[in-house]
Amino acid sequence: MSMSRFDFPPGFIFGAATAAYQIEGSGFGGCGPCHWDTFAATPGNVIRAEDGSVACDHYHRWPEDLDLISAAHMDGYRFSTSWARVMPDGVSVNPEGLDFYDRLVDGMLARGLKPFQTLYHWEMPSALADKGGWTNRDTCARFADFSEAITRRLGDRVAAIATINEPWCVAWLSHFMGIHAPGLRDIRAAARAMHHILLAHGMAVERLRGMGQPNLGIVLNFDHAQPATDGAEDRLAADRWDGIFNRWFIEGITRQTYPEIVLEGLGPHMPDRWQDDMAVIGQKLDWLGVNYYTRHLNAHDPSAAWPHLRDVDGELPKTQMGWEIYPEGLYGFLTRMARDYVGDLPIYVTENGMANADELQDGAVADKVREDFLFAHLAATQRAITDGANVKGFFYWSLLDNYEWAVGYEKRFGLVHVDYKSLARTPKSSYHALARALTRND
Repeated sequence: MSMSRFDFPPGFIFGAATAAYQIEGSGFGGCGPCHWDTFAATPGNVIRAEDGSVACDHYHRWPEDLDLISAAHMDGYRFSTSWARVMPDGVSVNPEGLDFYDRLVDGMLARGLKPFQTLYHWEMPSALADKGGWTNRDTCARFADFSEAITRRLGDRVAAIATINEPWCVAWLSHFMGIHAPGLRDIRAAARAMHHILLAHGMAVERLRGMGQPNLGIVLNFDHAQPATDGAEDRLAADRWDGIFNRWFIEGITRQTYPEIVLEGLGPHMPDRWQDDMAVIGQKLDWLGVNYYTRHLNAHDPSAAWPHLRDVDGELPKTQMGWEIYPEGLYGFLTRMARDYVGDLPIYVTENGMANADELQDGAVADKVREDFLFAHLAATQRAITDGANVKGFFYWSLLDNYEWAVGYEKRFGLVHVDYKSLARTPKSSYHALARALTRND
């Protein structure tokens, strides 16, 4: 499949995405401890107990990394600003942290890259985690304070700000399934986190909009929920999963309601008077970020506790993560968001990518499977635009191989290979293919 930037509308932004904890290295620059440090230090949570203390050392190597983005003819860079680096105790500002992000944003602008900032990509300062983290309503107010502090420094130069990255991961994956920090498996904690993460988003938007900050959004992740069979019980299971994963967050924001099929399980565990927060949660967005990776086949499981479902293995080719490759799902969510929730609001594909067992051989990395994956999802995006979705950009995940949370450094998502011993960067064949596709005529 051959595509180029000229298959997309003028002004469409192509870029790559990263996250602070996954690439920067948390062991320097005055960064405070976060709940991922302690989660990783607990046996059994992360492969080989690996953490983000050094990661890709982007903190020191950022000029080289920005040069890689620029050399690939990309237009923008989606990055995140670590709460634990900016406010090591969750309250007090660390000047070194602000200075680092100052240099980083100026470096993007010097290279002609549009900075797309994410405020929270999962680095909860340990001092706030000690007080309950996202199960504690007060954390929402502290997040608004952080949002104000970093925006007062960077807000005049960034192209867009997302409040939260993937609230489903922050709340459900981390508090119900226990796979990410803080590693809880507790329905009451999950219900509170599912609500408070959206309240934090709303409070941050309210605060920043009051400062006159433009172009505010949120990044939601979506998972194509498909019944394993056409049976009524499996269809209900898929509807329940769609409610938990896909509808809870977008409906909270755009409709100021939560899906009834999810409240059947979470309702008894929600915070008191949660309904009173929905007006704040429903702050108007300026844009929506869509992260998409895969689909899941859902089957009813009467032996399981609520939500009474299990995954069934699908027949499609899979990535190194075991995720099915299903570009149609990206088309489906882009058109669904436009049709059912946000209308003509600008939408960005803020993450899409795949893990692959890439190997460096003779100074190069051949990852044809990632090239095919990338261009198939670009084609799905282009088709969604043709069918009316107002998609304004596409950010590949990720620029670099990096710390992939609970799977440590074992899975490689990057366009650029990282040798975790030497930290040398080697662009893969997918990087070069994308660079060719993004070449301009000027």
